[in-house]
Amino acid sequence: MAPADRAGANAPRWCDRCGDEAATGAHSACVAARVLEPPRYCARCRRRMKVQVLPVGWSAVCVEHGEIRG
Repeated sequence: MAPADRAGANAPRWCDRCGDEAATGAHSACVAARVLEPPRYCARCRRRMKVQVLPVGWSAVCVEHGEIRG
């Protein structure tokens, strides 16, 4: 695999809020909602994530790609 192909493999393909393809549409409602909400879908594989909201932030876990925090 060429380096350019590997670099694109980590690029978000899916919207992390609604789960639709990121390239289709502007997802302006999703962008606005993500200011206050944690992601619900993994942007790399489209799996639904386990989300935990805490008083000091949030964590979201994808079984394939691990945890992200915010």
